[in-house]
Parts: sequence; C-alpha cells; structure tokens
Amino acid sequence: MTGGTTPEDAFPEDDRLSQVVEGIIRIASGKLDTHIPVSKARDQVDAVITGINLLAGELNEVYADFEERVETRTRELSEAHEQMQQMAMTDPLTGVCNRPALLQALDGAVSSRLDGEPGPAVLMMDLDGFKDINDSYGHRVGDLVLIEIAARLAGAAGDGSVVARLGGDEFAVLLPISTSRQSQTAAMHLMETLKQRIRLDDLEVWPRASIGIHLAAPKESASDILLRADTAMYVAKDDAQHRIKTFEPVMLYKRQLRREMAAELRQAVAQNQLLLEYQPVVELATGHLQGVEALVRWNHPTRGLLKPDAFIPLAEETGLIEEISRWVLRAALDQLACWRLLPAQPEQLKLQINLAAAELQSMDLVDYVRRTLRDSGIPAASLVLEITETAFVTGGEVETYSLKSLQALGVGLEIDDFGTGYSSISYLRRLPVDTVKVDRSLIADIDDDDGQLRFVEAVHRLIHAAGMEAVFEGIETAEQAWQLRKMGCCSGQGYYFSRPITAAQVTALLEEGRPLPA
Repeated sequence: MTGGTTPEDAFPEDDRLSQVVEGIIRIASGKLDTHIPVSKARDQVDAVITGINLLAGELNEVYADFEERVETRTRELSEAHEQMQQMAMTDPLTGVCNRPALLQALDGAVSSRLDGEPGPAVLMMDLDGFKDINDSYGHRVGDLVLIEIAARLAGAAGDGSVVARLGGDEFAVLLPISTSRQSQTAAMHLMETLKQRIRLDDLEVWPRASIGIHLAAPKESASDILLRADTAMYVAKDDAQHRIKTFEPVMLYKRQLRREMAAELRQAVAQNQLLLEYQPVVELATGHLQGVEALVRWNHPTRGLLKPDAFIPLAEETGLIEEISRWVLRAALDQLACWRLLPAQPEQLKLQINLAAAELQSMDLVDYVRRTLRDSGIPAASLVLEITETAFVTGGEVETYSLKSLQALGVGLEIDDFGTGYSSISYLRRLPVDTVKVDRSLIADIDDDDGQLRFVEAVHRLIHAAGMEAVFEGIETAEQAWQLRKMGCCSGQGYYFSRPITAAQVTALLEEGRPLPA
C-alpha cells in the first residue's frame, strides 16, 4: 500500500517520557539539582515534568537547609568539646593550667628533648603563711590573692613557659628548656615578683613563697619530676634563710625517712612510747613551786628520747597533733591528780599544757577538756592552756568560740612565746587570756644591755596595764632572775631553777617543799 501510515507514525515515540524516568532516577540517587526540560507542547507530560522539577527544587532547598543545620550543630559540638577540654585543663579560680595540663605539657617537653640538649625544669612553689591570710581576712581575700599570684606568675614566667596551680596555694612553672643557671635565675625573678605588695581595697598583703627546682633527667617521667621539685620545695620551706632549693638525691632519702617517721608516730600513742617531763614554774620572790609545764617526749624505739621539736611539726603536718595533744592532757591531769593526794596537798599547783593551734579548730575540744577534767577530778582553775600568740591573733570564728568557751569553763588561758610573733600590746586587752608568757629571746641580753632591760620593763608594765600576769621563760642566770624580781615580776621558769624533770622528781620537790634553785 502506498500513501498509508505505519504504527510508529500513528504513535510517534515521545523521548520526554525517557527523560522523566531518567530524571526521577537521578533525583532518587540524591542529585537534587536535576532539571528536566519542558517542551513547547505544554501538554500533560510537560505538566508532570514541571511538577517533578518543582519537587526536585524543594527537596534541594530542604537538603541544603539540613546540611547547614548539621554543619552548624557539628561546629557547635566541636566548640563545646574544645571548651570542655579547656575547662578540664584549666584551674577554675585563676585561669592558669591545672595539674593534668602541667603533666601533659611536661610529657611533651620530655619527649621532644634532643640528645645532649638541656631538658625541662619545674619550679614548684608554695605560698608561706597563706593560711594566716585566709584566717585573718577570709577566704574571699585569699582567693583574690591566689588570682593575683597566678597573674604575676603568668606575666613573669616568660614565653613558652607553663604556669599551673596544683591546688590550694601551690603553683608550678614549667620551663620547657632550661639549664641550672637559667632555672635559678627564673626562680629568683619569680620570687621577687611574688614578694611585691598586693593591695585589695583597704588591705595590704605581702606574699612570701618557697621554691623547689628540679631539672629533668633524660627519660624521667613527669610524675617523678614533680615529686622531686616538690621535695626540694619542702626543704626550702624548712630553711628560713634560703627559700629557693634545687633538688638533690639526699632530699628524697630524707623525705622517705620522714614518711617512715610519720608512720612510726602513728603507732607511738598506741604503743605507749610517749612520756611527759615537767618544768617547774616558780615564784621569783621565794623560789617556791607555783606550777609545772607538761612537756611531751617520744621514747623512740631506735632513736632514743626525742624532744618536741623533732616530731611535733611532723604531727601537725600529718594531722596527728590532735591525738597527741589529747594524750598529753589526759596523762598530765591524771598525774596532777596523783600529786594532789600527797600529804603536802599542793592544791594551788597549776598545770600548764601547750595546746596546738589546730586543736582550737576542733568542735569537740571544749567537751573533751570538760570531760577529762571531770574524770580526773581536777578543778578547771588548776589547768592552764598555753597557746601561741599567732594562734590567738589569726584565729577565725571557730578558734574564738573555743577560747571563749574554755574561759567560761574556768580554764586558765596563757599566751605562749609572746614576743616572737605579732608582739603587739594593743590586742592584749581584747583576748580572753589571763597570763602572758614572755619568750626567752626578750630577756637573753638584759644582763649587759640596759636598752633591752628597759624594753623588758616596759613590756612588763604594759602586760600588767592590760590586766594580765606575766611569766618569764628562759631564765638561765641568777642575774636575770634578780633583774626580773627587781622590776616586780612574779613568776618565771628556766634552767636557772630547773631543767625539765620526771614526775617522780616533781613528787620529791613537793614532798620536800624546798625552794628553787636548790
């Protein structure tokens, strides 16, 4: 047949349908920028194509918005993570690094050290007397001081150094590369920076510090480096003349001995290794016994008889001072009870006991003293508690409560070592005390120094003007005793009259009734 039509001519192929299928496949695969061209026919197929294009455009906008949200949230999470890491490595009070950050930086300095080159050095420092700042002015002022100290260290440490607060009033400075001379120079510079006055409103604080230095050995661990710097710092604190010390191996050995001694001291009370000696307090005019001061000794199983200076500072450092102080109080009161059974009946005999400043912070101190007095049968007026003048002046609310409660109980309170601390007469009348024990250093030269003698006379008059009695300790010569009697002093103690003696020797004195010196 000619002039007819074929089936293909009757139904011509429309390639738009294949474009639609391909477009849908691309959109489904995530290619949302897909666009299917629209023909001029503007028929139903074109309407479908237009709808698909609109859908692709909307999906593209939704996906773009979703990607932006994901990117924003990811960035926020990353920033929050960085902030958390920063917070985890920063001291919250001062803003300088903390211990983990210092250890991390120290590990990095150790690992990057080149053979034959200087390695890192750590300067460990502790503020001296910082507790007095907290006790005198409050923790808010103490925190402000710490913030200022951290800022000074950060400003003075130098580029590349790391300043960290390790807790409390302890700081450290890491010098990533340092020689012995450089670390010493840096320590002296930091010391001078710290010593400058800090002004806080109407207060002035003069900070002091002790610094320990350790230069890291090759391959030495960060924890060992800090331990050695810390050890040197504690040696510096014990040396009033040289507040900067570089670590030496013997220091670590001494620290080990100190730890061993602390462990032995914990057992001393339980194993009955403590004992008491008593130093007589006499009436200067007659030499008659007025009282005794109880002095604790440690009968160490291998080191022999140790005096308080050898172990009381360690007891205060390790928290054992309360247990020892209470043992002394109980044992001394029991001994006084025995003396009161003597035929001579020394009812006027006073028992003087040193009370550690830390004990004043114990909330049950007053109850313990009351209970121990009751158990021993000793009236409160026969007990005198000696407390250093620093503890009186710098004490907080708890200490003040303890002192006033002890006074209300009827116990005598005495300022010990007067003249070695604040040495200010003006505060005496505000304190709940009865007696002032003048330190031996004030009378040491009155034999041949007229100026010092006049000074002691003035101190004695002012103590009496404050309504208190004075006891002079450290009397070693007849001339000193005579000068003190001449100025009207009533009581004293010292080697001129008697060294510390045993309870049995005190018993003999009481039975004989003889004056001192013998």
